[in-house]
Amino acid sequence: MDKFLVRQLYAIAYDKKSKTAENGFNGAEVALEGWVRTNRNNGSIGFIEFNDGTCFKNVQIVYDQAKVKDFAKISKLATGEAIAVVGNFVFTPNAKQPFEIAAKEIKSIGTCLEDYPLQKKRHSFEFLRDIAHLRPRANTFNAVNRVRNALAMAIHTYFQGEGFMWVHTPIFTANDAEGAGETFNVYTGKSPDKFFGRPVCLTVSGQLHVETFAMAFRDVYTFGPTFRAEESHTTTHASEFWMVEPEIAFADLNDDMKVIEASLKFCIDYVLKHCPDEMNFFNSMIDKTLLDRLKHVLNSEFKRLDYTDAIKLLEEAVKNGHKFENKNIKWGMDLQTEHERYITEQVVKGPVFIINYPKDIKAFYMRLNDDQKTVAACDLLVPQIGELVGGSQREERYDYLKKKMDEIGNTKGLEWYLDLRKYGGCPHAGFGIGFDRLLMYVTGMGNIRDVQPFPRTPGSVKY
Repeated sequence: MDKFLVRQLYAIAYDKKSKTAENGFNGAEVALEGWVRTNRNNGSIGFIEFNDGTCFKNVQIVYDQAKVKDFAKISKLATGEAIAVVGNFVFTPNAKQPFEIAAKEIKSIGTCLEDYPLQKKRHSFEFLRDIAHLRPRANTFNAVNRVRNALAMAIHTYFQGEGFMWVHTPIFTANDAEGAGETFNVYTGKSPDKFFGRPVCLTVSGQLHVETFAMAFRDVYTFGPTFRAEESHTTTHASEFWMVEPEIAFADLNDDMKVIEASLKFCIDYVLKHCPDEMNFFNSMIDKTLLDRLKHVLNSEFKRLDYTDAIKLLEEAVKNGHKFENKNIKWGMDLQTEHERYITEQVVKGPVFIINYPKDIKAFYMRLNDDQKTVAACDLLVPQIGELVGGSQREERYDYLKKKMDEIGNTKGLEWYLDLRKYGGCPHAGFGIGFDRLLMYVTGMGNIRDVQPFPRTPGSVKY
């Protein structure tokens, strides 16, 4: 008798060429270990919906009073209980599932008490956030985390396949890459600089560090956690989240946007191919337009819209009666999520790059355009989320960059960053993908708290 994983059994059931009833696998004895999702019986025959964690789909375990010992005991196995099953694999091509297990023996491995909160009924996402240690067992969060795993693999597969090198950038840092001051400072004892010899914070971005590697390895990327001490309670903000930050040497803003578009399309296609059951679940239970929307992205070219033109569109929308919470539309403002969603959902009806932002609302490292008013920056806006990716061509000219850094007062401590422009610097560009927001977009989930395993948000760190 061999131990099997559920994903292996589904592979056998769907492999018509090598594993069929004719070659003897039908009736094979198998052993499984996993958990009870549901358990019901009609008095003489019982049915357990069983999941062992290796597959989104459940397996039906059929136990017959005439064929198993302790039928009464088995019929009382509770939802959530861990069990070991020995039985025969039975092809069921005419049923909803391609196979089932005819049980010979079922043993309890770990009991589940009566106060188990995940009974067979719908639970609100708000309720499930309070039991984050149990919610991976719920269908939605089971699917979310399977897609999260596949999406992370897609990121690495794409960039490794394109010759990028993965760089591990530090979590402790002495600089605020974005210049916004929204950092978590690190303290040991009474002094903030006692341990490291200077004030240190948790990283808000790996970009500045990874640029040093782009000047040696050409195309590189980071993929790791970042932190923002931002008092925001929106559905798309969290205090801890993961970022993907590629950096491309000998590249301008157009090259940057090409990589953004290609990498996102690759990731979407990868998830659709590797998580069909999960994606069908999201399309059925979360967003019935999801698959059509994602396929539309795959088959469309991302539009490009100048920031100045975007402002004109928003001003026109206000004139025509559209209600924005922030209706004071003017050139130089930072677009809010409601503005971004209006542009991508109502105007473009698909992904769009907003380019050439005013220099005063963007980071110091972005390349100044010839008009001296804007920088070579882009934000990719997508329906339902708003901004998904932010990128720019970096300022490679030493004098321009030093002047900007001197103006904002962050030159001290970042002399090494300026050195990159003195010693063999070249035009280069990069971008950052909020991994959790990308996961929201791919799954149709509406709140970042519901795609992170243990979300960290202002006023809430229960685990």
